[in-house]
Amino acid sequence: MTSRIPRDSRLRLVRPRPLAAAPRAVNQRRPRRPAPRPPEGTPAPAELARMARSGLAAAARVAHWADVALRPGRDGAHPDSKGTLSDASAERAASDLDLTVAQVRADWDTARLAGLIEVHGDSARPGWRLRAWHRDDSAVLRGWVALFDAWSLAHPEPAGHEPAAVAEVVSAMPQVLSFLQLSAGPVPVAQLLDLLEQRVTELRTERCEIPYGPQPEPDRAAPAEDTPLAPLLDWALHALASVGALTYGDGQATLTPLGSWAVWVKLEQICVAAQSPAGNIEQAAEDMLRGCAQLRPNAARAEYRAWLAARPVGSAVTELIDAARGEDALLRGLAFEALRVVGAPAEPDVRSVAEEPALRPYALLWLAEHEGVDPEDAHEVLTREEATWLWVDTAAAVADHGEAPMLVRHLESALQPTVPALLDEVRAVGHPRTVQVLVALAAAHPDPALAKAVRRAAFQVHTGGN
Repeated sequence: MTSRIPRDSRLRLVRPRPLAAAPRAVNQRRPRRPAPRPPEGTPAPAELARMARSGLAAAARVAHWADVALRPGRDGAHPDSKGTLSDASAERAASDLDLTVAQVRADWDTARLAGLIEVHGDSARPGWRLRAWHRDDSAVLRGWVALFDAWSLAHPEPAGHEPAAVAEVVSAMPQVLSFLQLSAGPVPVAQLLDLLEQRVTELRTERCEIPYGPQPEPDRAAPAEDTPLAPLLDWALHALASVGALTYGDGQATLTPLGSWAVWVKLEQICVAAQSPAGNIEQAAEDMLRGCAQLRPNAARAEYRAWLAARPVGSAVTELIDAARGEDALLRGLAFEALRVVGAPAEPDVRSVAEEPALRPYALLWLAEHEGVDPEDAHEVLTREEATWLWVDTAAAVADHGEAPMLVRHLESALQPTVPALLDEVRAVGHPRTVQVLVALAAAHPDPALAKAVRRAAFQVHTGGN
């Protein structure tokens, strides 16, 4: 019996697409949810970005100066693992920019908090937000929100206050800010103090435990419960004013448009998580990722942000990487998407797993994008073997969670120009799911000749033959 398919057919693949796009293929089903609209009167994003650029202009100026004059990452940071400027560099910047040394150091610290400068080990270098400063409004706004989140670091508390009381005030301020946002206007400080005292009391009640057995003599130092909160509220409001989140004076406080928008964004993140059918905000990382698997990318990123906001960054990153180490390839890809939302704080952990074979391609793509490489070009950092391994891993995710036509379309992302070349390289990389992927692809593909070649390759991998 003679096949109608010419035996010299090369079985050519369609034109390759960047491999970085492939992991996104499996979460494109659910209709997009309408984006929530900010409160009436909120400036347009472009105007908010203009305000943020204005507020961060001094920090951006020092960051740009350091980028040109010091080449951060080489000699622009003091080798103390904190990325602080050396005395010589600070004095040079002050001279070049016509500032005082104190102003330079303050602007440098602001640039770090806003992600315009990123610290890596004992060195510092320009962050991706600085690279996108003049062309990407979203990058600017994210930088300002990062500074807003770090208000207590941007304006440290004065000496002499109990650390426990300071921590309580920092924990209680989100509710104070929410009240300011809902008020949409000036609020007397006395009213804010009442709210702060109520919230701090609630925090103390939540952690209250009844001691048993003999108790040590009480510490003669004043406990946090006896610390007056008015001075700490004054500090918090001044700190938030210093980052541009509110105005403070004449016995009242008012959120700025940027501050009001940032509080609204954070409230929306919490609401999105609370409305999630899976209750993702309270789930472990693996369950949260499964809950997000059917969401479109923008909705999934909103879920990631809400989940991250509800837990310490360090433990969240550890959970995500542990989930990526599992057997489910879909969760591996989604975990690194969530790590993209984390951003700079995840870099040391991502870099540390770059030598693990199963995570290396994902980690290298993450690091390349984090360092400013266009996502469409990031795949170029992978070797041919790493790219092929990722192709198989993504195919495994599609085979497990997608549909047959989606697996057939996944061929478009392969780097190899022909099916025989693809099969040779797939067999060589030794991915543990190679046989299952090839069997699923053979069953799904409508071309009999191609399906036969793929089945033969699957059999050879299974038996260890050539």
